[in-house]
Amino acid sequence: MGELVERVDEHDRVLAVVDRAEAIREGWLHRVATIVCRNEGGRFLVHRRPDDASRFPGQLNWMLGGAADVGESYQEAAARELEEELGVSAAPHLVLKFLCAGAISPYWLGLHEVTVSAPIAPDPEEIAWHDWLSESELESLVHQQEFVPDAREAFDRYRAVTRMGTPLG
Repeated sequence: MGELVERVDEHDRVLAVVDRAEAIREGWLHRVATIVCRNEGGRFLVHRRPDDASRFPGQLNWMLGGAADVGESYQEAAARELEEELGVSAAPHLVLKFLCAGAISPYWLGLHEVTVSAPIAPDPEEIAWHDWLSESELESLVHQQEFVPDAREAFDRYRAVTRMGTPLG
């Protein structure tokens, strides 16, 4: 067995523990936690995935993240992913949660945000390139072909519930 996740229902209630690859193959709902990172000036971290990544190789994204482990909350998963992918310890806060149809498979997506003031150490297995972009620069990238498809929907939903031009407090 590979990576274990909690299979959940349309109300995000746990049904069983399953292999993530099986959940994706069967289209079973599971949980994914993502993090939007902003610097103290309000700019957004945008990165390109490595060309050899198993999911969305070479594509741009404005979120970091991954599947929540068994028994792990969305916030715990987001904090773990932030540490693993950027080498940053912080407590991201949940902005929104929604049922995402997903380009590969459906899942519940918990989108968090955090202000990053410490230097970052991107994991080269997850991040091939990164930069801090303004809101307008990010907006111009989001709807381009090379942007991770699920990140587009997350961006639109994020914009609907936040004032993007305001740095986090």
